[in-house]
Amino acid sequence: MARYTEAVCKLCRREGQKLFLKGARCYTDKCALARRAYAPGQHGQGRKKTSEYGMQLRAKQLTRRYYGVLESQFRDYYEMATKREGKTGEQLLSILESRLDNVVYRLGWASSRAEARQLVVHGHFTVNGKRVDIPSFLVKVGDVVAIKEGSKSSAKFAAISETNASRPMPKWLEKDAEGNNGKVIALPAREDVDLEVDETLIVELYSK
Repeated sequence: MARYTEAVCKLCRREGQKLFLKGARCYTDKCALARRAYAPGQHGQGRKKTSEYGMQLRAKQLTRRYYGVLESQFRDYYEMATKREGKTGEQLLSILESRLDNVVYRLGWASSRAEARQLVVHGHFTVNGKRVDIPSFLVKVGDVVAIKEGSKSSAKFAAISETNASRPMPKWLEKDAEGNNGKVIALPAREDVDLEVDETLIVELYSK
């Protein structure tokens, strides 16, 4: 599957906000956006007037890059959102939050969504007791996501969990005392999404 292979810090600088693509590094002074808070490239510091279409495009690109999905995947999620009850933009964000790789990241089992995708693909997690190695798998209310039995004793998971121990837990997820199981207790709502984006711009873009 096609993936972005260049420096991911350029994406944060292009969108003008942290997308937390480098894990723990994003919380330090080494963050590229903290050091160079302007778009990459020769004309990155130039003043540009953004058109209505440009703002819509940036909102879409920001959201797509935040969750690490391809253009075709993002369009499919939008089509799925249009068929759900409620505001399409909010439903789109709810679907993206419900991806298994994002759930793994939110539960503190990965330092970034990219790392979460890799861990899921390598088969380190189960959903309702069955191994799932598809990062785009959408969880539902009542689903239990757990670290696979053979992976619980891994030093890697112990280190990751310790590093991310202070990360706030979204209210639509709950984690057991031992930290090896997480349960989806509700569908993510708009207030549960910490991405600073106007999702109505995405709807306007795709509605043309």
